[in-house]
Amino acid sequence: MGAGLQGENKGTFVANGKRVAIVGAGPSGMAQLRAFETAARAGADIPEIVCFEKQADWGGQWNFTWRTGLDEYGEPVHSSMYRNLWSNGPKEALEFADYTFDEHFGRAVSSYPPRPVLWDYIAGRLKKTNVRDFIRFQTVVRWTEYDAEREIFTVSVEHLPTGETTTEEFDHVVVASGHFTFPNVPQFPGIETFPGLIVHAHDFRGAEGLQGQDILVVGSSYSAEDIGSQAFKMGARSVTASYRSAPMGYDWPDGFEERPTIERIDGNTVHFADGTSKHIDAVILCTGYLHKYSFLPDDLALTSPNNVYPDGLYRGVVWQDNPRLAYLGAQDQWFTFNMFDAQAWYVRDLILGRAELPSEAERSASIAEWRKRFEEISSDAEEIRFQADYVRDLLRQTDYPEFDLDRVVEIFLAWKRDKKADIMGYRDRVYRSVMTGTLAARHHTPWLEELDDSIERYLAEVPARTPQLAERRAAA
Repeated sequence: MGAGLQGENKGTFVANGKRVAIVGAGPSGMAQLRAFETAARAGADIPEIVCFEKQADWGGQWNFTWRTGLDEYGEPVHSSMYRNLWSNGPKEALEFADYTFDEHFGRAVSSYPPRPVLWDYIAGRLKKTNVRDFIRFQTVVRWTEYDAEREIFTVSVEHLPTGETTTEEFDHVVVASGHFTFPNVPQFPGIETFPGLIVHAHDFRGAEGLQGQDILVVGSSYSAEDIGSQAFKMGARSVTASYRSAPMGYDWPDGFEERPTIERIDGNTVHFADGTSKHIDAVILCTGYLHKYSFLPDDLALTSPNNVYPDGLYRGVVWQDNPRLAYLGAQDQWFTFNMFDAQAWYVRDLILGRAELPSEAERSASIAEWRKRFEEISSDAEEIRFQADYVRDLLRQTDYPEFDLDRVVEIFLAWKRDKKADIMGYRDRVYRSVMTGTLAARHHTPWLEELDDSIERYLAEVPARTPQLAERRAAA
């Protein structure tokens, strides 16, 4: 790939004899492209890079589509994004160290932006480069094989609009396809008798149609918390969250409650393990996702529960059984965008030969040490600090700009306290950027009253009035 970079960049991509396949152009794949682009801009000799992206645009989960199930080409829909999703964590905890919100927007913005704003920020970092030219959009990876004797991957792909299939060889493969696409769907006695809507969070596209209904969200993690809050915000008559092990435990408003696991379902009546029952109009299964890599054979595919340190990955990214294969963003995530960057920079440096890969035995010992620490985690606060230490370890291996990870931990802990204090109002709090010191601006409209998630309204200084929550709930 010999094209020069655009804008003010002076470097050039020059093939060094290697070819690298990146699977996915979401935030992780974009981070890997950024890592190579940064090295090229500094004059490094860069491999030929091909990024395969199934969707028509980059952004991964941050792309919204009305489609569910299968897309127009009969492919499983990748994104689990829904209308009116706002960040459920402070932007100050995910900010890129090499491209700040101040630089992108030219002013302070709130700590909890909606999806279009975060998508604009993610894409904005790469707009002055030509890395988009190296992405083959609407191209799905069908199969990957590894020839150990030649040390080469054979990757077969299909261009969805034309159906054309091709096979190419690569020295390295970076899996950046994410692991929040294949839903985990439980079975409950009598669920087949339920006459209303039953949908997994992956196929949930908005709560506007739930106004005036009694909603059940099954689960007690972030999807249940956020979709339940979204349904309440949009005027559901009631929201019930069913938990399997422990309730979320927030101070929910009137009309929002938690009950233990489902015992059975009889038509519209859901019976819970505490002996209570309730009429329900719609069920949303917020029951998590499975690691599934249909384009990889068993000996290359990660199989793990969703946790912060999956077994089999050296430094959380390098496939132990074949170090030419790397995974980005494969762990459960407190840190997100800047962690993906740290991972991508490290993978880049391994491929470029800047970082030394230890022996198999040394890698195994490292994995065992981190896994031991992981298994001793006993609280969310410990898990956040664990992941901060993990990111810190990666940063020490690369030239990614350092930032105050301890301050990010403090923001995460403050965020959790804010949610405990006011689950429906925590998004109105503001934090100070770890990168620039800028204090976030207060959004012009409280989250609970904000029905428009467009970037135009978000950035407007004098927005038009929208219906108030009391008006919507009265109408319901």
